[in-house]
Amino acid sequence: MGEQHNRTYVRCQLSFSDWVQAPSGGHVKSNPRLERKDYGTARAQSEEETKILFFFDCVEMTGPVSSPARAPITLTPIDFIDRTLPNGLRVLLVEDHRSPSVAINIGYRVGGKDDPPGRSGFAHLFEHLMFKGTANMAPETMDRLTEDVGGYNNAFTAEDITNYYEVVPSNHLETLLWAEAERLAALRITQAHFVTEREVVIGEYDQRILAEPYGMLDELVNREAYTLHPYKRGVIGDPDNLNAATLEDVVNFHATYYRPDNAVLVVVGDLEPNQALGWIERYFGAIPHAAGAIPRVTLVEPPQTAERTFSYRAPNVPLPAVDYAYHIPAANTPDAAALDLAETILGAGKSSRLYRSLVYGKQLATSAYARADLREHPGLFEFSAILSRGSGVADARAALDAEIARLRGELVSSQELERAKTQIASSFVRGRQTYNGIALSLVRAAVERNDPGAVNTDLARYLAVSAPDVQRVAATYLHPDNRTVVEYLPQ
Repeated sequence: MGEQHNRTYVRCQLSFSDWVQAPSGGHVKSNPRLERKDYGTARAQSEEETKILFFFDCVEMTGPVSSPARAPITLTPIDFIDRTLPNGLRVLLVEDHRSPSVAINIGYRVGGKDDPPGRSGFAHLFEHLMFKGTANMAPETMDRLTEDVGGYNNAFTAEDITNYYEVVPSNHLETLLWAEAERLAALRITQAHFVTEREVVIGEYDQRILAEPYGMLDELVNREAYTLHPYKRGVIGDPDNLNAATLEDVVNFHATYYRPDNAVLVVVGDLEPNQALGWIERYFGAIPHAAGAIPRVTLVEPPQTAERTFSYRAPNVPLPAVDYAYHIPAANTPDAAALDLAETILGAGKSSRLYRSLVYGKQLATSAYARADLREHPGLFEFSAILSRGSGVADARAALDAEIARLRGELVSSQELERAKTQIASSFVRGRQTYNGIALSLVRAAVERNDPGAVNTDLARYLAVSAPDVQRVAATYLHPDNRTVVEYLPQ
């Protein structure tokens, strides 16, 4: 399996080590602050289960990325079928017979930002409730339908999407399609299940946010960086909001967002398209089109015109930390690729500028990174550093400011830019090494950007970015008046 270095909280451990939170086009981005913003429960897998999942989910789809100095970087396009059923369900199919397995993803256009006012955590709560049985399935049946045949299932919730997925031998495809349609159309939501899963979600909040030394930092950054947009609430949920919720609230939330016209179904692997479409039409097509419009977030975060600084203290913070959050545009805007490359240059890994300067060079920090958190709505470009013992926050901020000013004031070298592009291209390759990686890229592109074809065009956008483009986006967005600073200090 390898180490888990993604920024998601998932219902069970993922089945391949390279899956991190992939942006919509399939570019896999590791996040140095572990398990950040997608939520679920976790369980360990046995060695035997890991071997089984490795067998079913490790088919090679592409070769190694060529060196940009020797040849152009290319990827074979993903050939997918795109259909929409009369009830509004969007279906994407990829036929690939290199492994006798299939990956099924169904993504719903509902995430943390869509939680009703005063009910923070509902999207995350439903990630759990969807496993608690239907009119024709007992609780945890999805585990039996997948794990008992050598496959696996999982789910995650992010700001803009809730996604459920399975990988199974291909002769079990029809059964899993029936099961996914069943829990979309006939989920049983009981008071007992609601209370139990609410306690699980609150327990995750206690474990991930309160108990971990820097678990609260992301919550604080979102809370202070956004003044109006519901991204300020995060994803995992607010215990007080959840405790105040009623069963009626939960049932209404499911009826509002879990409907065919709010979902994208992706199936990738050893399938025959006409047969798969026939099964999908049989099981999903019978679900009626829901009445009424789906509520959408229309609040727009006002422009930030002056730097805001906040200082927090907590008893479980061993070393000071500082976080900068700059407002950036949404994932489907033209500047997204250049912002991603700026992230890679500044803060992706131990060879990045921030790590070399703050950790290796000045030894002011034990870790330092940058991240372009591109979302469906305008997101955040974050810089974060955990200070070394004896280092001062002012010195660390000065070092961060110097690296940001350098990117704003100087063109990156051609060698540094090409290295960053190669890093991103290699992450695209890793994202296509498994059927589930391909399915995840498609479902996120379709749900979060309404453009599954982005999986075939995103690499070209990255490769077209120039050094002046990187400097321009840095100058446009990474200026002090556009940032919120959170200093997180020992008590």
